[in-house]
Amino acid sequence: MFRLETEVDKDRRQLLSRRLREDNTAGSPEIRALRESTAAHEVPLEVWALDVHGQVAAGLTGRTWAHWLHVDLLWVDARHRGCGLGSRLLAEAERVARTDRSCTRSRLETWDFQAPDFYRKRGYEVMGRVDNYPPGVTEFTLTKQLG
Repeated sequence: MFRLETEVDKDRRQLLSRRLREDNTAGSPEIRALRESTAAHEVPLEVWALDVHGQVAAGLTGRTWAHWLHVDLLWVDARHRGCGLGSRLLAEAERVARTDRSCTRSRLETWDFQAPDFYRKRGYEVMGRVDNYPPGVTEFTLTKQLG
């Protein structure tokens, strides 16, 4: 007999993460080899554009892991859109990932009303799409080979 609970529990979440990680490592020779290498460490990567007053005009946050750059967030203040700032942030993140962290690929998710065309113009290819996530919106997963 089991009792189901829906309470948020940080300790249980960490336990679950650890156990899944152990199972994945045991179940995959590729994951096991990765975990034994320096590429197994997930490292945050952030690029910021500050205006003349030191305020954030744009930013990119992500992480590198397993020779991949994963872009989580890319935002440019509306006053600065269209001047190439987003392209500069993305290029800098890709440069750091490629040259400083030995990444060979990049991936990200974006919604249809956000920036799929922006990323396609910068060499990203659509690898997947989920319609109606959330309802009425399409989410795209895009990847790029880094130089």
